[in-house]
Amino acid sequence: MKQLLGWFGTPYVLIPLFIINALGTIYGYVWYGGQLQQTPAVFLPFVPDSPTASLVFTVVLGLYIIGRRSGLAEAFAFITLVKYGLWAVGMNVFSGIAGEALSWQHYMLIASHAGMALQALLYLPYYRVKLWHIGAVAVWTLHNDVIDYVFGMYPWVSTPLEPYISLIGYGTFWLSILSVGLLLWWRLSPGRPELRLMEE
Repeated sequence: MKQLLGWFGTPYVLIPLFIINALGTIYGYVWYGGQLQQTPAVFLPFVPDSPTASLVFTVVLGLYIIGRRSGLAEAFAFITLVKYGLWAVGMNVFSGIAGEALSWQHYMLIASHAGMALQALLYLPYYRVKLWHIGAVAVWTLHNDVIDYVFGMYPWVSTPLEPYISLIGYGTFWLSILSVGLLLWWRLSPGRPELRLMEE
């Protein structure tokens, strides 16, 4: 397994992933275009959750390609990729359960967001995060939940899910705790494996 994961630190994997995440990030911001046009300027940084997560992960990959790293960006990417990857999968699945007919776009979103969470986990052995990195991102992430569900800036959901926004907000809070907790557990695990980039 360690040998397999070692390939993820090579340009053969990093460069294609960088391109895929960059294109996905652009698509994500376009996807949020309608909501962003109706969002007050002060809240704009907090609305496009998934594209911002993939944008920061794209930066992480770009740094890896040139043999650099940022622990703060790694922490931000991991926590938000896991949180919003699982969130989007859940919202699309629950839309179907609530009665909405799922189209190819729903399944595309389920697959792509599941991939977001998966790649965050696959790169765990490469992260070099400090506790203050995790703390800073935890503050941002929980603050984002307040912006979304207290000020009403949450990502648009399908019509069948609108009556459950309070429950969605509650679940989102616990997704934040889960994502932060996972990275904190990893950081504090004494026997955690660490992999080096080919360029290091």
